Amino acid sequence: MKAIRRFTVRTHLPESIAGLSRLATNLRWSWHPQTKELFRDLDPQAWSESNQDPVALLGSFDRRRLTELAADAQIVARVQDATADLDRYLTEDRWFQQDFVGASGGPGGDIHTPRPIAYFSPEFGITAVLPQYSGGLGILAGDHLKSASDLGVPIIGVGLLYQSGYFKQSLSRDAWQMETYPVLDPDNLPLTLLKEEDGAAALVRLPLPSGRTLHAQVWRADVGRVPLLLLDSNVPANDDTARSITDRLYGGGGDQRLQQELLLGMGGVKALRLYARLTGTDVPSVYHTNEGHAGFQGIERIEELMSAGLDWETALTSVRASTVFTTHTPVPAGIDRFDRALVEQFFRAGLAPSVPLEHVLALGSEDYEGGTPGVHNMAVMGLRLGQRANGVAQLHGEVSREMFKGLWPGFDADEVPIGSITNGVHAPTWVSDTVSARAIELFGTSAVAGHDWQRVFDVPDAELWELRRTLRRALIADVRSRLRSSWRKRGASEAELAWTDSVLDENVMTIGFARRVPTYKRLTLMLRDPERLKRLLTDPEHPIQLVVAGKSHPADEQGKLMIQQMVRFTDDPEVRHRIVFLPNYDIQMASTLMPGCDVWLNNPLRPLEACGTSGMKVAMNGGLNLSVLDGWWDEMYDGENGWAIPSASSAASTEERDDVEAAALYGLLENELVPRFYGAESSDQAGAAGPSDASTDGLPHQWLAMIKHTMATLGPATSADRMVQDYVNELYLPAGRAGRVVDADDYARARELAAWKTRVRAGFAAVAVEHVDSLGVSENPQVGDEMQVSAYISLGQLSPEDVRVEAVYGRVTTKPSGVLEEDTLADTGTLELTPAQDLGDGRWQFTGSLVIDRSGAFGYSVRVLPQHELLASTAEMALVVNAG
Repeated sequence: MKAIRRFTVRTHLPESIAGLSRLATNLRWSWHPQTKELFRDLDPQAWSESNQDPVALLGSFDRRRLTELAADAQIVARVQDATADLDRYLTEDRWFQQDFVGASGGPGGDIHTPRPIAYFSPEFGITAVLPQYSGGLGILAGDHLKSASDLGVPIIGVGLLYQSGYFKQSLSRDAWQMETYPVLDPDNLPLTLLKEEDGAAALVRLPLPSGRTLHAQVWRADVGRVPLLLLDSNVPANDDTARSITDRLYGGGGDQRLQQELLLGMGGVKALRLYARLTGTDVPSVYHTNEGHAGFQGIERIEELMSAGLDWETALTSVRASTVFTTHTPVPAGIDRFDRALVEQFFRAGLAPSVPLEHVLALGSEDYEGGTPGVHNMAVMGLRLGQRANGVAQLHGEVSREMFKGLWPGFDADEVPIGSITNGVHAPTWVSDTVSARAIELFGTSAVAGHDWQRVFDVPDAELWELRRTLRRALIADVRSRLRSSWRKRGASEAELAWTDSVLDENVMTIGFARRVPTYKRLTLMLRDPERLKRLLTDPEHPIQLVVAGKSHPADEQGKLMIQQMVRFTDDPEVRHRIVFLPNYDIQMASTLMPGCDVWLNNPLRPLEACGTSGMKVAMNGGLNLSVLDGWWDEMYDGENGWAIPSASSAASTEERDDVEAAALYGLLENELVPRFYGAESSDQAGAAGPSDASTDGLPHQWLAMIKHTMATLGPATSADRMVQDYVNELYLPAGRAGRVVDADDYARARELAAWKTRVRAGFAAVAVEHVDSLGVSENPQVGDEMQVSAYISLGQLSPEDVRVEAVYGRVTTKPSGVLEEDTLADTGTLELTPAQDLGDGRWQFTGSLVIDRSGAFGYSVRVLPQHELLASTAEMALVVNAG
């Protein structure tokens, strides 16, 4: 019989074990082994059947079982200890409180009570129990919140609650990806609904076209010390169309996607205000936009200021000062771009009535060389609304500066004000409990918590090798279970599946490849020469085995074809015991897959990987990386922590690059990885690796030496704690200080800076470098010679205090330019020239002494830029006048 009504009955816990409720709803349990062990020990079978979900576990207990638990003195004591430990964790001073609270660098407000940092992201991957993520962006956001919690950084996360999350993936009999969208019940998730004093759900509201209104309620998830606010449009006050706005992550067309981003950005700011009012906490002092999806948060904040009486320029200046923008994409195709007319339609409905529409549209306009008229670019808007911006790896910073240099005409790409902070991963989440428990025994809790793994060199090789076998064994057991389940869903009978009991071998080198499946990540590169791969998989003495997983976006037919090609290869009876494809890749699968792999394969088209963090998680567990030099690996590969797959020339076609790089991949496997793993190197194969690894004890000592080196060196470098500390020191603190300065005394400095910018923009067209002289250079200049540079500058209505005049010098290179060749400067340095003489009529002489610091072709030029103490960069205003 069909139910006509449904409601959720909350579990009422006896007083002696009431702390289980707090432990279950604070997501710290997901990275705290002792709390997970407590829940598991309540009922191991129910824990497994609930997919390791504490809320579901408690909900499965009847009154009799709860009474039994409440009478178990050992369980009661463990619950009390765990609850007390959580209370200490939530209240004690941690890194941030110890280093910054009470210091002059607090991120905002009174330095003794720093105001929070708002962190906006369209997805958050915290635990499989809260499936609100699709891939790397969400996992990174989740790790950011977890490390912020561990460090005591006062962050508030802001996202959306998707009714179906991201899709669940399965395979058809013919290996085609299929998607299902299970509906999530927020009442069964570790969430708390924000409510008004009368008990009604607290709502945020946005006007929509045709007189409609979008309502959203706000759920709170506790990520340790960090509150995460998730907006949900599935409320009775909405019509059916509005209720479906948050139905799926990255679902729907442009209209729905735009409404999701309006709700995330503008609604997210309203949710922060709502949360502050209901809890009595401060509003944030810094706003971090994680990718362009939440860019409209800046418009909402400008609306707040302009509705209170500030003009556009002053409001923009205030908002920019305290905004940080992080770009995660290395290709223009990865950026959200909306039809300008669609954005205009929604804002004409009254989204930001105090903000002139033309200014909103201008922020996202691609009004630069190479841009596309008529689109609203969310990354461009993010950069224009954020005074500070960064990419997510050193190479990605370079790529981003090149990609967005059109916003800063007249500047070289390396001067574009986009820095880089390399992503990291949250070690307590991703380091296997097996590894962390043994590390704590060997090194101590403080060393492991501080990512000091140098003592790994003291671990006997035999013990480390056995630990790796244990992790590999756990992976194989999980693979067999998942593979069997996958085949049943594909329609296979039990009688057909006996072979899955012997899939993979705990003594064989195991390679993992798991990630989203866009074409540039090249899931099928390993299949370029299928016969060669088969020989590697089926070698009678030294085989390899592969575990592959990944989801393609439902609309990406090419990605689905790649998955189908891969699965059909893995279905071949000749190799299916050595290579498997596992559907529905998620956090839970990754927690076993990554520690269990000996090698992690990554072969994107360079430089299209922004960062990539899966290989970091493998390295923390003693796995080695085999990767194209892209993303994080480009800066952290040192020749001893894995292998670099050579990249073909970027000028070659994609087909040619695939051929060259696949051949290089096979060669590395055959000639370096397989011999070293099995300890079978000969003296002529060892090369830089040293002498033969063959040994009387049967252990691959060179392989184990690489593991130890990897864990000792990459552990600290790849930590999300390091990443969050970098964000605090390099971006959050400067943004907090800048926001505090410009907003003080009724926005006095914001008004001043806005007026100055308006005046400088108006006057900069008249600035010119009229003439440049240099004295003191002999016919045969030597390194160390000094020359006097004089630049004659027309400033028009501007004063010398408004500008910075620079001599830019460096090595001269010659490159074609049209039909001629032009000299350009490389490896440059700058020298600020000082005003020496007022020549009248706005003309000034600027001078300085320039030391020739290198041999070879040497040259210099002169330029003029705006200068103000409140600018974060001399390139910030995108104004420059160059000599010549």
